[in-house]
Amino acid sequence: MIKRDFLSITDLSAKEIWQVLIWAKKLKIELKTKGKNKPQLIDKQMVMLFEKPSLRTKLSFDIAISQLGGHAVYFGPKEVGLGKRESIADVSKVISSMADLIVARVFSHQDLESLSQNSRVPVINALSDIEHPCQVLADLMTIWEIKRKLKSLTLTYIGDGENNVSHSLSLGCALLGINFKCAAPDGFWMNKDIVNKARQLALNSGAQILETDNPKEAVKGTDVVYTDTWLSMGDTDRNKRLKIFQPFQVNQSLMILAKKDAIFMHDLPAYRGNEVSAEVIDGPQSVVFRQAENRLHVQKALLIWIFEGLTERISNVKLGGDSISICKKE
Repeated sequence: MIKRDFLSITDLSAKEIWQVLIWAKKLKIELKTKGKNKPQLIDKQMVMLFEKPSLRTKLSFDIAISQLGGHAVYFGPKEVGLGKRESIADVSKVISSMADLIVARVFSHQDLESLSQNSRVPVINALSDIEHPCQVLADLMTIWEIKRKLKSLTLTYIGDGENNVSHSLSLGCALLGINFKCAAPDGFWMNKDIVNKARQLALNSGAQILETDNPKEAVKGTDVVYTDTWLSMGDTDRNKRLKIFQPFQVNQSLMILAKKDAIFMHDLPAYRGNEVSAEVIDGPQSVVFRQAENRLHVQKALLIWIFEGLTERISNVKLGGDSISICKKE
């Protein structure tokens, strides 16, 4: 088996992202119409190694592998001790001698890379301090379902730009030709290396990548408004951050500047009254729970890509997403 890691959204090409999205849609339809999916990953053993707590990520991966015929083993924050109780290299070598896949949710992206370097089996990034690529696959699927396309849309991220979600969003948008804007306070802009990489990718797709400190200008005419929590795990300067970010709250007065059919997205958990008002997140433009559900479906497609590949399964992938078809071969 080819060892396919998924540490960054850029570990998939634009065509491969489309293949995952299309296959995820097929699996979603199959599950909703038949009540189950064909067990394509029988006896596959997946180890989830989580340094951080989780709801959607743990739930979606655990159910995904189960519905595809495999099995999950979970190690929580108190059991892991990466680099403390046991070296990362030793942990990786032991797990990969028994299991078929490692799904890791870590504080440090470097630890994720070390797991991959020492593993004989694929490693999936279930969140690190640099990227959250599994979340962004679900985001892209959700936007595609609603907007019927991805290329040439505009997505505006509001809030803390120095964020794993904003990083993966910028790279994913750049790959697929989606214009990406990030409005963040000075001192909280995106990682410069990520921005430079996104702009290089955008040269091929035609996307535009923009950073600004003006949320009102950034959101004008946008198709998607996206935000995330201002307070991440480990942040100690709570009061200072809340004061700095207050002008970047996504509320109705900000949403009205976007397109009339704009949607609101948040990867959750959300803190109403901080990064988003209750009026917006619980309003008609919000698609946050559809995002959450789609984590399950893209996770399944990603697992199949990891283990089996999808190239031979899907044909006629037009990168704009307006014309697609799925082979009957499975």
